[in-house]
Formats: sequence, structure tokens, C-alpha cells
Amino acid sequence: MTDRITSAFGATSTAREVAAGQDLTGKRAIVTGAATGIGVETARALAEAGADVMIAVRNLAAGQAVADEINKAGKGQVSVGRLDLSDLPVVAAFASAWGDKPLNFLINNAGVMACPLAYTPQDLEMQVGTNHFGHFLLGALLARALMNGSDDGQASRLVSLSSIGHRRGGVHFDDIHYRTRPYDKWESYGQAKTANALFAVAFNQRFADLGVNANAVMPGGIMTPLQRHLPREEMIAFGWMDEAGNVSDRFKSTEQGASTSVWAALGQELEGVGGLYLEDCSQALAWTQDKPFAGVLPHALDPEAAERLWAVSEDTTGARL
Repeated sequence: MTDRITSAFGATSTAREVAAGQDLTGKRAIVTGAATGIGVETARALAEAGADVMIAVRNLAAGQAVADEINKAGKGQVSVGRLDLSDLPVVAAFASAWGDKPLNFLINNAGVMACPLAYTPQDLEMQVGTNHFGHFLLGALLARALMNGSDDGQASRLVSLSSIGHRRGGVHFDDIHYRTRPYDKWESYGQAKTANALFAVAFNQRFADLGVNANAVMPGGIMTPLQRHLPREEMIAFGWMDEAGNVSDRFKSTEQGASTSVWAALGQELEGVGGLYLEDCSQALAWTQDKPFAGVLPHALDPEAAERLWAVSEDTTGARL
């Protein structure tokens, strides 16, 4: 890969280390799903650098507890807003409440993984409905706010959390919501995570010239409530933990897992750059069989698939850009 973008940080860097020395006073950020896991550490790092951060969550009480904790030490103010990404009218209400006031960073962090077959209130398969279509609508409705957040030649940034799970397959355009094909929870997760990467490609294509860049992020393996649907026996079989419950050495801490999201939002190396898939605070290399848990496959960055998914997403959510 020529001209690959890298940074001084890496797999073991923490979100706070990435944000150290940054003055985000006057900047505004929204972090979805920041009541648990790496979302908490993403919000904390941005707030401690001075940004005002809205934690967008389903559970307001849990979000408020996180906000209260961060506000004890943070320079920026952390607030909480209700956002259920599985319910499109709720997403629209959240975006309407924000309005067009300037937004500098939108971190699409929330997600569900490997859940049993279920459907959203709008009859979308739960994983792609929540992880992609909910975030698509949020990004579309906040696009004007992101454009308004661009100033002094510095672009606003949208960060779309993907996963190495994208290697399990692309978007099945003929049956995205498992109406006819058998449901497989991991195939479904892979489709949703591919969609998250393709969203960054298409969003950046539309808004880069209007002052907004978008990139996808692979945070790494982190043991968080994201695994709530997985039986212990399955995680042991995957090698994620041993029989005693000790987590694999290849997993990151939540602080480390949030670092690439924060770098995607703040890294000077990424100014004016978008449509990439990032991991370990660098542009990802191409996926190879000898390193199956890292890298990016072509289908996650395919511009034609990104445009096709954008059209489907507009039809599904009613958002037109």
C-alpha cells in the first residue's frame, strides 16, 4: 500500500494518550452508545480535552451515571440524550432536538452483535437495522450540523465503527433482512459491519467538499457488553477466553479499544482524508489469510456497493441527501 496513513500511536495506545495535548474547547461531539464499553472511554477522552459531549443512549439512567462521573474531571460538559437506533422515529426525534447547531464530531459507536433473529419496530433485521440503518439516518439528519461545525479550514468528522467481522461477508442486497434466507447471527453481524464501512465511503464522497470527512474504524477485540448475546462456551471455543474466564491476550482494554475512534476524530494525519478503514491508529492494511483478525477486505470499501447501499438506505429511512 503506497502512501498509507499512520500515526505515532498503535494497538496499545489509549484514547487519553491520543487526545493528550489537544484543546477541544468549544467543540461539540455526539457519541452513540456511550453508556458502556469503549463509548465511555471515547466520550471521556474528548471531554477531558475540552469538548462538550452528548452521550446518545437508550438507557438514560446509565448514560447519566457515566456523564456524572466524567463531569467530575472533564473540562468539557457531558450531557445525555435519548437515542434508540433500532427505532427510526426515535432517531429522527434525537436529530430534530439537536437541530442545525454546529457539530464537530459524530462518533457512531453503538451496536449489537450476534443476537438472535429479531426485527426492529420498522421491520428491519435487528443487527443491520440498528448498526447501519439507524446510524445512516442519524448521519443524514445531522449532516447540516456537521457542515456547520466545519470552520477555519478544519473539517468536521464522522466516525463509523466497523469490525473485523466484516470479513464474514458483504451486503446481501437481494435479502438484506433475512426474509427468505436462513438467519445466521455471524453472517448478519458481518453484513452490518460491512455496511458501516460502506456508509463511511459514501458519506465522505458526498460531504468531503462540504467540510465533513468520514472514516470507518475497527476498534479491535474488547470484552464489553457487546458480547451479551454470546454464551460463555462459544467465547471459549473462539479462544476469546479460557475455561477459567481469563480473556485472551489479543484483546484490548476499553481504553485501548477507544483509541482509534479518538484518532479518527482528532488525528492531524487525517485532515481532509476520508473513505478509509482504520485500525490500531493507522490506515488498515489489506486482509490476508495469515493474519485473519486484522486488515480490510475489498468489499468493505467498494464504491459501487457503497452507492447501492446508500440508495437502499435512503429508500428504507426516507432520508434524502
